[in-house]
Amino acid sequence: MEKNYRIKKRANDFSQNQALEPLKKAPDEADTSRTDIKRARKRAAISVCLNFILAFSKGLAGILSGSSALLGDAIHSATDIIGSAATFFGLWLAGKQHPSFPYGLYKAETVATLVTSVAVIVAGYEIARRALLGPDTLPDVKVALPVAVASLVITLAFGLYQLRSGKRLHSIALEADARDYLADGLSTAVVVVSLIGAYFGLRLDRWAAGAVSVFVFWSGGQLLLRAVRDLMDEAIDRETEREIIGLVESHARVEHVLRCLSRTAGGRFILDLDVVIRSHSQELADKIAHLLENEIYQHFPRVVMVSVKPHSRQSTHFRRLTPVKEPGGPIEPHLARAPWFLVETVDRKSHETIGQEYVQNPHWQEETKKGLLVGRWLLGLKPDQVVVAEIKEGTAAVLLKEAGVELILAKDPASTEQDNYGLKSSC
Repeated sequence: MEKNYRIKKRANDFSQNQALEPLKKAPDEADTSRTDIKRARKRAAISVCLNFILAFSKGLAGILSGSSALLGDAIHSATDIIGSAATFFGLWLAGKQHPSFPYGLYKAETVATLVTSVAVIVAGYEIARRALLGPDTLPDVKVALPVAVASLVITLAFGLYQLRSGKRLHSIALEADARDYLADGLSTAVVVVSLIGAYFGLRLDRWAAGAVSVFVFWSGGQLLLRAVRDLMDEAIDRETEREIIGLVESHARVEHVLRCLSRTAGGRFILDLDVVIRSHSQELADKIAHLLENEIYQHFPRVVMVSVKPHSRQSTHFRRLTPVKEPGGPIEPHLARAPWFLVETVDRKSHETIGQEYVQNPHWQEETKKGLLVGRWLLGLKPDQVVVAEIKEGTAAVLLKEAGVELILAKDPASTEQDNYGLKSSC
């Protein structure tokens, strides 16, 4: 009885980022995180010293010039010393390990951010109090203005530098410290404007101090909200979560992700995933789970801890791929050079073919990296078995084996009968 084969030409739309690459040694996520923390700690120490210099300079100039706005700005910088010191302590503690804290001490950064936010809010209150109750006088511009301008330039420059460092090192404590600097810069800019007005006889000092307090309150409130959300185990952002699930589900043996639980810890991510894997072997399922954990570490450096719990399940059917020279033709001995692949859906109990189609290999004529490209493309078809004429340690075969795909030997590669290859497992 003649069979009607369905031929399908498929473009290579399997994303390179979603493909399972050759197994590499996953970077030690703990070492990477500790290195970032050490770098962040150095920047936090610099921040403490700089804040001390700024607070002392503005405070002295504020007292000598009689500027309540500049003195309030100095109080803001003084509280920044407390915040920067808390940031440094939090980063120092986050790099430590303790058996009583199996999930790490990353939230020490969050506690430091919380302390910083409280210090900033207290500073805002003090500045507002001085603006409302302080004397309305004209400050000595010759003393106050040069110090205020120099402080503004230094504060903005270091704040932007600290913000870039925090994003690069994935440190919420450094980012909090940077935003505190930028808020301080805005308040100093208001002070500079008031001092310029004082030069022309305008009494803007108290108004400037009030404006400074608004900036400070807003900055502190934002930091407080962020710290509280992190302490309450906020989940990671939805976009990143979708990317992680997409990476896992792109694996050839993964059916779907049952559950993805996540939480943040000091700007870092901790994940627990339940994954359904098409396999009758728990040993194979555990191996695939380990591969998935390594893949997540490689693609998402902010993940410091991930646990993939495999749920092995054998479906009622499986997918088998056979490399062929042409639709209805014989097996192609070289896996990567096969122009076509026969894709069969086979009933697991009766071993009857319940569906089949021919898919054209888009990479069979590539000059370089053919095995890698074909291997990734084949993984995108999510096969359970791949028929081969002989077992070779080519790139495509290695990719398939590492992904848990079973390679099946054909007894008679020259046969043109698609249903009579005489298959036998290579395992």
